[in-house]
Amino acid sequence: MAKGCFVPMGLAVALGIITLSAVVGIITMGIIFHMQFGNSPLTAQAPTTTTPMIPAGPPPNLRLPRDVVPQSYSIFLRPHFYPTVTKETNQTFTFTGNSSVTFVCFNKTSSIFLHSKDLNIRNLELRRLDNSEILAVGLHDSQSTVSETDVLEVRLQDDAVLEPNRSYSLIAEFEGQLANDLTGFYTSTYEVEKNNDTRYIGATQMEATEARRVFPCFDEPDLKAEFRLTLIHRQGTSALGNWPKQATSGFEIEIDGEKWTVTEFRSTRKMSTYLVAFVVFDFDYTGGKDLKVNVLFLSLLIKVWARPEAIAAGHAKYAETVTPKILNFYEMEFGINYPVGKLDQIALPDLAPVGMENWGLITYRESALLFVEGVSTTFNKEYTAMLIAHELAHQWFGNLVTMEWWNDLWLNEGFATFMSYQGLNHLEPTWNAEALFLVDEVQIAFQVDALATAHPLRPTEEEIQTPGEISGLFDTITYSKGAAVLRMLSHYMGQSEFKQGIREYLKDLQYRSADQNDLWTNLQKAVHHDSRRIKEFMSAWTTQAGYPVLSVNTNNGGISQERFLLNGTGNNHVVWHVPVKALKSDGSLAHHILLDRAGPVAIPELKSDKWILVNMNCTGYYRVNYNLENWQRLMDQLKAGHHAIPMISRAQLIDDAFNLARAKYVDVTLALSTTKYLKNETEYIPWYTALRHLDYFILMFDRSEVYGPMQSYVKDQITNLYRHFENDTMNNTVPKNHLDQYAQLEAVTMACKVGLKECIDTATKMFNRWKENPYNMIHPNLRSSVYCYAIANGGEAEWEFAWEMYLNSTNAAEKDTLRYGLSCTRHIWLLNRYLQYTLDPTKIRKMDTVPTINYIASNVAGQGLAWDWLRAHWKYFSQEHGGERVSFGNLIDGVTERFSTEYELQQLKQFQRDLTEDSLGSAYGALEQAIERTQANIKWVEEHKDTVLHWFRSETKSSA
Repeated sequence: MAKGCFVPMGLAVALGIITLSAVVGIITMGIIFHMQFGNSPLTAQAPTTTTPMIPAGPPPNLRLPRDVVPQSYSIFLRPHFYPTVTKETNQTFTFTGNSSVTFVCFNKTSSIFLHSKDLNIRNLELRRLDNSEILAVGLHDSQSTVSETDVLEVRLQDDAVLEPNRSYSLIAEFEGQLANDLTGFYTSTYEVEKNNDTRYIGATQMEATEARRVFPCFDEPDLKAEFRLTLIHRQGTSALGNWPKQATSGFEIEIDGEKWTVTEFRSTRKMSTYLVAFVVFDFDYTGGKDLKVNVLFLSLLIKVWARPEAIAAGHAKYAETVTPKILNFYEMEFGINYPVGKLDQIALPDLAPVGMENWGLITYRESALLFVEGVSTTFNKEYTAMLIAHELAHQWFGNLVTMEWWNDLWLNEGFATFMSYQGLNHLEPTWNAEALFLVDEVQIAFQVDALATAHPLRPTEEEIQTPGEISGLFDTITYSKGAAVLRMLSHYMGQSEFKQGIREYLKDLQYRSADQNDLWTNLQKAVHHDSRRIKEFMSAWTTQAGYPVLSVNTNNGGISQERFLLNGTGNNHVVWHVPVKALKSDGSLAHHILLDRAGPVAIPELKSDKWILVNMNCTGYYRVNYNLENWQRLMDQLKAGHHAIPMISRAQLIDDAFNLARAKYVDVTLALSTTKYLKNETEYIPWYTALRHLDYFILMFDRSEVYGPMQSYVKDQITNLYRHFENDTMNNTVPKNHLDQYAQLEAVTMACKVGLKECIDTATKMFNRWKENPYNMIHPNLRSSVYCYAIANGGEAEWEFAWEMYLNSTNAAEKDTLRYGLSCTRHIWLLNRYLQYTLDPTKIRKMDTVPTINYIASNVAGQGLAWDWLRAHWKYFSQEHGGERVSFGNLIDGVTERFSTEYELQQLKQFQRDLTEDSLGSAYGALEQAIERTQANIKWVEEHKDTVLHWFRSETKSSA
């Protein structure tokens, strides 16, 4: 790959002069930068300009033209904040910078188009590399209505042109503002416990389109380049970047009478702009030893960074322990070594996503990465391991091989999600990652993908152009459906062949960009069965929205497919290639059946007078409906001996039945009847699935007369499960089995929710013991339920105590649990005060605002308050949280989840009319889905209320 040879040579000379001469008279960072490019001054002076500078005629699809392609960047940045503020310091949240991007010209042009946003460009210079000729340039400032492009046009003057097959370097001097919305280069704070000092750090979040806010760049994922970064930061701070530091790093200079540290990093391999990352901080680390973690037994330096007090307390030890194990597993699986040479993982007080996969410098929310023994739950441990596995998988899927454009984002996120369960299973085989995948990914994807407003896994490039459209893709479809269809494909191909195909894909495309056709091509090479055409099989699953429901008639073996939609209007013209695997009542299997037409088609193996279960363990991404006789046989089997049906399949029967009922394929009473056997069920996965659907009934009916008999029915069903774990709960302990710990929590949560007295009494007693003596700690696994239902059944004293404990806690996971518990109070005035606290970042951190509001909205007493708050403060929220790419959609989704009346629908529509699509940003699609969901809820309640009321009443009477 081409590289401007003068760049590192000049820099090396400059650094050598500084080091050997101990120069302390350097007064600006610009001097260092100018030394890199020789003594020639910047000849092309341009007026100070705040970008974006909109070109007169950018390409109609908003993409950058490919007349020039970047090869390498050299970036110097100096952030001007102080790590500690005293009366003598004047905190300035700005940064100054210089950059040089070397590029090759492919088509004759007189303009260079690149990205810049919110930067003051002070000087520009364009050089031809082969003869160092300086080409004078200026800034083109034509106005355009396409303001979302963030495109800067650099137009050559005096009829000058760039010649094809020549290399050039564009040099810029600029300044910018450190962001306060957790995007680009932003500041974060934390408190030092021993003296209550506030400390400031600087961190980055470039994905998806925020690198342009830090330095002028070609900010599109396929325009990969090498990056060489130098940070000049205040004395007393350290700096990390993607790649290891240069040996000459860490020397000090003096600027305006202050000491500054210069940290230079080695040049990266080719990568995308959104993966550029650096932090300036005063953290400590754990690890740092040479760990032999890869297949060639090479040393790799792994460190986990966090607040000094967190490191001293050992909170990063778990992350330090699991990281090399998962990384080693991936290297063995993929057959390609992790290429960076070091791996830094850092727990940040503030980060918009929970984790970001920057190559060599992975950033996490503190609450997601740190694990505190005795405080964090087993589920926190699982989440931390899963998240680390997800971000480490990205080091190959996304970093080594990157999607060409954002419409193929699923190649990054779907793979990382799918592989994270493989990594978790390798780390903890007894945790049953396969079962967790069903409820945490497949069933979640099914819910969103059943809406008419769902988007395809892979939209067209034309549909994904603006930053808002790009941000909108970071959703359940991309992550969970992407993972689910990969799981289906691995079962269809055979897991060994799938693994070999993935290895070929990574090897073939490493350090390059790919689209999904590249994946199909490499997977096809690994297929041993000539009849299996991967591209043909997968096409509909990625390019069409939704998924099919199969209608199976065991009386005649007939089977057909149509798109499953919650509004019940399927589409027979949409056809998927559906792999069919069936379990028969005698334990035999019928599989390798490929349904590739709408049908109906007769398959003799599916004809039987005994029960047949299609899509065993839900390896296929589809739902199944049966003739009533087969449904009844399956439910009879559940009552007679549910273990004859695999655990995952029991859960999927329940999930299919309830969703089929919502879509009017079956009667709602059939779905409810699938829960009757649960009195004898103790496994988490079926119970969790059932309770999630019963929660929907609670959401729809907890403001109506249906709730009373429904509460009695659920209480009767959950009592046995609660008592199954009662000894552990009463003794403040948990079962040994991982999924049983989940089941215990579900039992306590639902039993207290529906008013089981012994559950509420136990929760209140445990909370009061803790309140009287903070050393009477509640088991971490049980805290969320105990806090919630003790506060719900308590008063102001319980709420104030929990709030005080929240303010004083220094553990992020514990603070999260307390934030949830505080939302459970039934006192309106406390909930209203809690909502007001979300406007104050000193009380509720910005990244916690959305989940806190959604917690309040999930409380029937707080739902109306949260909706009013959302509408009243939308402008504030959109301004203060604009960089949190999934926040808007999650907020709309959470606050409107209970909507089921015509009045609420009209409020939603009015909210949509009051706001433009631009002001809604990435929440526009979520609002559309909320309207569709509300319409479906209204219709469903109207049609089923009387039937549901009668069923719960009759079941409650028969039970009594």
